[in-house]
Amino acid sequence: MTTSIWKAKASNNHYPPLQGQLEVDIAIVGGGITGITSAYLLAKSGVRVAVLESMQVGGGTTAGSTGNLYTMVDNRLHHIQAKFDKQTARTVAESRTAAVDFIEQLTLDYDIECSFKRQPWILYTESGEEKKIIQKTKEALRDFGLEVEELQSLPLPFQIDSAIKVENQAQFNPAAFVSGLAQNIEKDRCKIFENTPVHHIEKGSPHILHTPNGKVTAGKVILATHSPKGVYALHSKLFPHREYALAAKLKSGEYPEGIFWSTDSKTHPSLRSYDTADGKYLITVGYHHKVGQEDPQKDYFGDLEKNLRRIYDVEEVVYKWSAQHYKPADGLPYIGESSDDNIYVATGFSTDGLTYGVVSAMIFKDLLTGKENKWAKTYDAKRFTPLKSAKPFIKENLNVLKEYLKDIPGKAEAGMFSEVKKGEGKIIEMKDEKWAVHRDEDGKLCAASAVCTHMDCIVNWNNEEKTWDCPCHGSRFRPTGEVIEGPAFSPLDKRQINPEK
Repeated sequence: MTTSIWKAKASNNHYPPLQGQLEVDIAIVGGGITGITSAYLLAKSGVRVAVLESMQVGGGTTAGSTGNLYTMVDNRLHHIQAKFDKQTARTVAESRTAAVDFIEQLTLDYDIECSFKRQPWILYTESGEEKKIIQKTKEALRDFGLEVEELQSLPLPFQIDSAIKVENQAQFNPAAFVSGLAQNIEKDRCKIFENTPVHHIEKGSPHILHTPNGKVTAGKVILATHSPKGVYALHSKLFPHREYALAAKLKSGEYPEGIFWSTDSKTHPSLRSYDTADGKYLITVGYHHKVGQEDPQKDYFGDLEKNLRRIYDVEEVVYKWSAQHYKPADGLPYIGESSDDNIYVATGFSTDGLTYGVVSAMIFKDLLTGKENKWAKTYDAKRFTPLKSAKPFIKENLNVLKEYLKDIPGKAEAGMFSEVKKGEGKIIEMKDEKWAVHRDEDGKLCAASAVCTHMDCIVNWNNEEKTWDCPCHGSRFRPTGEVIEGPAFSPLDKRQINPEK
């Protein structure tokens, strides 16, 4: 089992599932940091809101994040400056700084116990070959008024070539923050429902959201689901990836203070510590790949642990987890009204989702209450940037086309059910149809169509997390076919297994 340290250390408020019918001004699909912060701001503005969370509040992508908050972005501000212009990069820096400050203010206003702590952000390189990245990042950050300190050594047990430090960034437990903020939303104006997946949105004026045991009628809808639910042209500009994380205890008890990023383009490792009631942990993150396209020969958690043990005297790896992020085609998130009237999206956060989620909520508060927002144009979800998006757009969509070709008859991983071992999942072809077949640890088989219910791509088995993952647009399903995350509304279609041959 994989469990994030954030989820393990945060309490759940236990909201009921939706039963019956409800009418509100705005329905929010998703109870992570984007959805809950949006609900808080909108309810405070006098709007009637309902939050529909398919699992537990704060327990999805938010609980799988790094827990870091910063002005910087994972592809560096100098890339945004080069691709767009200095003013765009300045807007990104300004909006993200404001979001971190707002999170801090909320933790103070409501005494939210989420271990919020100001920490320095540090970018380092072990190789002189990557020194240019340090230099470009330093120049861009100084352009935007941030104080940057150059360093020649770090409190890390290995030698570096160079590094830069920016003070006054932050870290926290994101699941605990979301849980705490949810408790402080005005109850008269906001209803929160857990275990309430939205199976279908009947678009119109108003929109009707259908759930297993009820429906919600709303004039406006926010899809705070990381990737928009349903089929949108926007999905062709979103590239889903997964990244892995460990939380370990060290024998020495000496933990580095700060948010440490490496320039290593292969593994993208980062480090940070986290102080809890039962002691400190060292958290490391890295080794990302396209969703549903992991190398079956690689042990991502194992490699991450091996790399950590190479540089630290690890006592025990206590938690391990992975999380999903969506890289945008032109380098900026898509926040605002979608191609459907009065349906709003917030997506393409890359690995910077905690801060961008709060930026999205601040934008939505203005857009949905008829006010102007100074950041909205920069992040406009309907923007058209073909020259800035062309290269990654072509590359990633050729990759998607390759995955669709797996539906060619004869391409399967196994020929018989008996080839599927305990704990495994394999694609088997049955009467010219691909089946996703799983055998649990007790030896029981289950099967579903291997065709993703989003846009008909063939799913792949994720052996690290025991899920079926769509390599085209990032939908993920339980071994038995239920939706975990991604743009798919519906579970994989069940298939009946006859006695094994």
